[in-house]
Amino acid sequence: MYELIKNLGAWLVGGEQWAGPDGIAHRLSEHLQYSLLATLIATAIGLPLGLLIGHTGKGAFLAINLASFGRALPTVGLVVLVFLAGGLSMLPVYVALVALAVPAIVTNTYAGMTAVDPDVKDAARGQGMRGHQVLFQVELPLALPLIMTGLRLALIQVVATATIAAYVSFGGLGRYVFDGLAQRDLVQVLGGAVLVAVVAVALDLALSGLQRFLFRHRTA
Repeated sequence: MYELIKNLGAWLVGGEQWAGPDGIAHRLSEHLQYSLLATLIATAIGLPLGLLIGHTGKGAFLAINLASFGRALPTVGLVVLVFLAGGLSMLPVYVALVALAVPAIVTNTYAGMTAVDPDVKDAARGQGMRGHQVLFQVELPLALPLIMTGLRLALIQVVATATIAAYVSFGGLGRYVFDGLAQRDLVQVLGGAVLVAVVAVALDLALSGLQRFLFRHRTA
């Protein structure tokens, strides 16, 4: 075990391991690109949907059950299915990652909206606010903490799962995991897994810090 940890440390800090198209720096940039783009697309889909059903109260049963169905989808199976239908491209990877991220965003946005005190919304309407004004000036600001939590959960899930890009011969940190398994190189497999975990934790801490900064006055 000591020897394995020593070799892993040497692998992670070795200068040659960070250079070139197969280096950690390049694979890291690919992984971040996949993860951030997929999360952005999922946010563009899930956030308006969660806001709509939370504001109107219509379609909640269907949306929440679809979200649960999305969580149950086998990610690799979805990648293979889209791959067979659409051919070799990054499309299957993005479809799978977006499908994974949307449920967390929808459910947390909906939960944040429903957690807003009805009396507050009634008071806003009593002051003459229209529906869209109540949504964007009252409900959305109060729901933001839970919405941010949903975005954090979605991003971490996507980062951890973006390794599947290597499953269909693309890049990212998953390249080390799949190549290491093929070559029976345990150090490379562990190195890829450690890098993915570090990226996930770092992004979660960054979003957590941003969330605390944005809502610092609410807890003061």
